[in-house]
Amino acid sequence: MANIVDLSTEDKLEYQFFPVSSGSVSFKVRTPNDAHIALTMGPQPSDPMIEIFLGGWGNTKSVIRKNRTKPDKVEIETPNILNGGEFRGFWVRWDSGIISAGREGEAIPFLSWADPEPFPIAFFGVCTGWGATGSWKIEDGAEFNTPDQLEYKFGPVLSGSLRFEYRGPHNCHVALTPAPAEVDPMYEIMLGGWENTKSVIRYCRQKPDKVEVPTPGIMNPNQFRQFLIEWKCGRVIVRDGESGMVIMEWVDPSPFGITHFVPPSAPVAAPLYAAPPGYPGAMGGFSAPVMAGPGNWVDASAGQIPPGAVVGGQDCSGEPLYVARAQHEGALIPGKLCASHGCAYVPWGGLEHGKPQYQVLVGGPNNWVRTNGSNVPPNAFPGGQSEDGEPLFVGRVNHEGSLTTGKVQQSHGVCYISFAGQELGFPDYEILMH
Repeated sequence: MANIVDLSTEDKLEYQFFPVSSGSVSFKVRTPNDAHIALTMGPQPSDPMIEIFLGGWGNTKSVIRKNRTKPDKVEIETPNILNGGEFRGFWVRWDSGIISAGREGEAIPFLSWADPEPFPIAFFGVCTGWGATGSWKIEDGAEFNTPDQLEYKFGPVLSGSLRFEYRGPHNCHVALTPAPAEVDPMYEIMLGGWENTKSVIRYCRQKPDKVEVPTPGIMNPNQFRQFLIEWKCGRVIVRDGESGMVIMEWVDPSPFGITHFVPPSAPVAAPLYAAPPGYPGAMGGFSAPVMAGPGNWVDASAGQIPPGAVVGGQDCSGEPLYVARAQHEGALIPGKLCASHGCAYVPWGGLEHGKPQYQVLVGGPNNWVRTNGSNVPPNAFPGGQSEDGEPLFVGRVNHEGSLTTGKVQQSHGVCYISFAGQELGFPDYEILMH
């Protein structure tokens, strides 16, 4: 779910901050040089702070700096990366201390650095200086992953519309409120409720619903669906995000000022990993290698490769990728170890997540069988489990010159891999067998 903010920055090197709700932000900027981005814990330029300078030194190079202290952590030549006459698009991501920046439309970052002392990033600031003013279009890159819990998380809304994508079997609930809290008055939009058969608009959590329309099959557990909610002078309109077709609308006779949206969200504390069948002795955490039939899962970190690690594929550069797994959001997720990056990567929630602590499959099978969809063979090698207890298997996919290992989730009918910052799903894949 994204929210776009338009703003201008003067030639003052004074940051303007806004809150972020996930580990990424996308933006477009029009400036001749020195587009500066800050990642902080609070809405002010205080340590700890990561700064990314794009097009500095006369639009010739870009750097990552921490706590306003030289030497810079990363410095690369980027001649003419910015333009004072046109908007240029970029993205910034952070996960487990790995900070990266890339161009719009390019999945591979041109700047990346692993912070050995990461901190929780809650705000994103922008500024210009050194003779430059700037115009920005900033999109909070939050992706809200919603378990089966109606718990709300709030984000600011700075315009009269909200465009978002949702992937799930049913029950996408979005609320519009006058404050960052679950308070009345409140509009609730429920899409794909009642087992994905109908959608409604509700006011102040009261029945009867103001609008009810049949929408059979509007949601899909394997595919993102786009939606647009608009409001003006009390008129609330819900549209299909791709076609623009009106799904439902209602006019409130006593409208209120909407300042925040409320999507369902996961609780802050993720549950501890509980070992699935076939993992004797597995306690929450990585205290010891875990047996899974032939082969061990062995603790490792920071790019370490245990002796006898199973090679599952190779990166675009030709570097071997090892079968690995790591904990994330209460799940134990199969993925890939890229040793030169100093971490393993696992796919979850539409994004690639770097994990400096992980487990590597050692001495295990290396027998891969082609399959597709939900056709998981009986002898498939288990690699972990999802946050809600579903077994996850080890799969791999050929993609853009790589052979990348990831997770097979049978209920979704795909193999997910992490690739260039994203989680990508493929219905045709290879699966690791005993």
